[in-house]
Amino acid sequence: MTFLESIYLWNILKGMGITISHLFKKKATINYPEQKRSFSKVFRGLHVLNRDAEGRENCTACGLCAVACPAEAITMEAAERLPGEEHLYREEKYAARYEINMLRCIFCGLCEEACPKDAIYLSQTFAPPNYGRKGFIYKKEDLLIPHPVNEPEAYKKALGEKA
Repeated sequence: MTFLESIYLWNILKGMGITISHLFKKKATINYPEQKRSFSKVFRGLHVLNRDAEGRENCTACGLCAVACPAEAITMEAAERLPGEEHLYREEKYAARYEINMLRCIFCGLCEEACPKDAIYLSQTFAPPNYGRKGFIYKKEDLLIPHPVNEPEAYKKALGEKA
């Protein structure tokens, strides 16, 4: 072992060289509120319950999404459509209560694949942060896409690349 090796001077200089070389490379971080990160085309984000062009809900409460979910994050209760509610629901049966526990969800996309009516899909937006556990249990009102007739701009924005 030479004198330079015994005082670790060569290893210190190599480490400093690596550190200095990283100063001139492109940074991996972004300034989040000002800059938005672009996601890949296959990114699975926040769940959205879809509507048809007339604003009626697509979900028929068949329960296939809840059965397909490996984390058992989806719970729903079915109800029968009453006379006069044809403008709200497409089928005779609809989801009266639909909840997704985002703390349990693993964003696998199996609920999206299992749905025969294309009623649920995973959007390109990510779930916002929250401070309490109850804030991560999304109810049907939180998941529904905006009404296409009443709010056409918000509807097109929520559709994103699905349009």
